Amino acid sequence: MMAGVLTLIFIISCLNLLLSHRCSSHPLCTNFRAPFTSKTPLSFCQYNGSVCCNATEDLKLRNQFKSMNVSVSACASVLKSILCSRCDQFSAELYRIDSAQRTVPVLCNSSISTSSSQSQQAKVDYCAEVWDKCHNVSIINSPFALQAKGGIQINSTSKLTELWQSKGAFCDEFGGASDDGATCFNGGPVLLNSSENISPPSGICLEKIGNGSYLNMVAHPDGSNRVFLSNQAGKLWLAMVPEQGSGETLGIDESNPFLDLTDEVHADAALGLLGIAFHPNFQQNGRFFASFNCDKVQWPGCSGRCSCNSDIGCDPSELSSDNGARPCQYHSVITEFTTNSTTLNLSLVSQIRPVEVRRILTMGLPFTSQHGGQILFGPKDGYLYFMMGDGGGSGDPYNFSQNKRSLLGKIMRLDIDTIPSAKDISEFDLWGNYSIPKDNPFYEDHELLPEIWAMGFRNPWRCSFDSERPSYFLCADVGQDQYEEVDIVTKGGNYGWRVYEGPLLYNLSNYSEANNSSNPINAIFPVMGYNHSSLNKAEGSASISGGYFYRSMTDPCLYGRF
Repeated sequence: MMAGVLTLIFIISCLNLLLSHRCSSHPLCTNFRAPFTSKTPLSFCQYNGSVCCNATEDLKLRNQFKSMNVSVSACASVLKSILCSRCDQFSAELYRIDSAQRTVPVLCNSSISTSSSQSQQAKVDYCAEVWDKCHNVSIINSPFALQAKGGIQINSTSKLTELWQSKGAFCDEFGGASDDGATCFNGGPVLLNSSENISPPSGICLEKIGNGSYLNMVAHPDGSNRVFLSNQAGKLWLAMVPEQGSGETLGIDESNPFLDLTDEVHADAALGLLGIAFHPNFQQNGRFFASFNCDKVQWPGCSGRCSCNSDIGCDPSELSSDNGARPCQYHSVITEFTTNSTTLNLSLVSQIRPVEVRRILTMGLPFTSQHGGQILFGPKDGYLYFMMGDGGGSGDPYNFSQNKRSLLGKIMRLDIDTIPSAKDISEFDLWGNYSIPKDNPFYEDHELLPEIWAMGFRNPWRCSFDSERPSYFLCADVGQDQYEEVDIVTKGGNYGWRVYEGPLLYNLSNYSEANNSSNPINAIFPVMGYNHSSLNKAEGSASISGGYFYRSMTDPCLYGRF
């Protein structure tokens, strides 16, 4: 069965690979939010349409510019452009938020990649232009000086020549090329060249290495060629992956699982052990996490608050049974385990006891399908991300996905390293034993659930972070009737369900209700996907599973593709 499961994943990935070229930049702001259409036009920065600044931020940039007191008009013009680049819909890439803290965007210089999606607009050596116009001009609180001092605010006047001896030295620090993975600033809004004719790869070769039926695969944190595999029933194994092309099969002893949770897990068509994740410091602390479904009728430990409750206008007594199960009979659970080993080398641990160390979260489910269930640690922030579907029911009948008082149809972001105080549990009305990251989008609004990182999903089944650009967090969201999608998930983003299914209007009455309200949803549409009518016409369309950015050089032709 494993071959079938993996083949499905690879087929979906291949379809996307064959339909898309190497991943170029996608709109994203420096605060990790998606660009938006400003309610009022920006008066200082000449950006319109999709932007990363509102009127308040535009005013702050105006005041910052005035405080510089630049007397030379040519230099003032380029400084204004540089400050206003914060408003560009590609500002996250311009400021390289995944690699370093910058006060100045990467300025295009002469070493431009000829294959770049921005190459036509970036041929000008803008870094040299900035130097030529500003190198001998006095600037109060210069953003260049601020970056050179590591972001420490210094109230002083400086010239570029006082900090850098030459144009070359200046551009070594602030210049950069636009390539297939990023953009550079050339003095104006980023305009990607979409007219390029890039040939897709001819395909990829698959190598069968096993026959088991596994739902999750996670690399061993020690960096070896071992992986953890789990099945839906609740067993987790440690396996050895053979060298590519060796002809050998997966090295796994299914009679000796690493962890057996079958007594706790309830597994059926849409339920089971759905996610596994190792703490970023697993090699030091041995902490391991599992996400699974349980049945409160069968297991006393399966008990928690029902996600259909009065806070969101839902009464579980009014819900009918679903496939023989009562509302909130099944729960989604995240639990913590530990190797609990005396050995100092955790790479040698081959089995752990199924003893729960800590219950992170428990939530009763209104229906029996669309529960997501994957858990991931953010590669930069170290927080735990939990993917949750809309809870089931055709068309999300209670509109859980758009309700910010519900965790259904959401991606959550949790701090599992900080034990919450009794005050925090009460104040935030937490669903378990975790804390809320202070930069979560709804942290300060106690009328909304602070766990939410993004919303408007139907069933975000499998997600992944780009290992090279962690701000690129992509999720495959399973459609209902028409469309399968892949989204770039952003802080506070709304991905449209149940108003939209992918880019398509799902229900006109839902659309009218959402957009006639005081807070229209401003849906973010997929970066890729496919319509049910366009693929597999003879057999019917396959549900999307997920994907990864390819960052290996085993096949250089695939590098950077999703």
